[in-house]
Amino acid sequence: MTTVLIVEDDPINYRVFSKILTKRGGLEVRGTENVAEVLEIAKSGTIDVILMDVSLANSVYEGKPVDGIKITQMLKSDPQTSSLPVILVTAHAMQGDRELFLKQSGADGYISKPVVDHQEFIAQIVALVN
Repeated sequence: MTTVLIVEDDPINYRVFSKILTKRGGLEVRGTENVAEVLEIAKSGTIDVILMDVSLANSVYEGKPVDGIKITQMLKSDPQTSSLPVILVTAHAMQGDRELFLKQSGADGYISKPVVDHQEFIAQIVALVN
């Protein structure tokens, strides 16, 4: 079974994504916005893909605030987690943001919020795992 780690600071968004992925997509879901936990889970080999919120209001690592771009850079620069697919999720969907965020972070995909097409959302995630 495919397991998705959702890194999201908004509990409502987490619940919505979780429900779509489990009920509609038949996927397993885990969630945290704790950066050390994200890195630990990523290294554990128990997840197949990460949905990463770009603007994480409460996430701190080694005493510094970090966002989803920074966490993704950390994951992609570690040989142990570099091949794990990361999909950025953001409400900041301005012209050019997609390309900029993907280039900055090294992420494998980008989804803008709100998620309207649930099947497309699931398909984008599953496509990176298979």
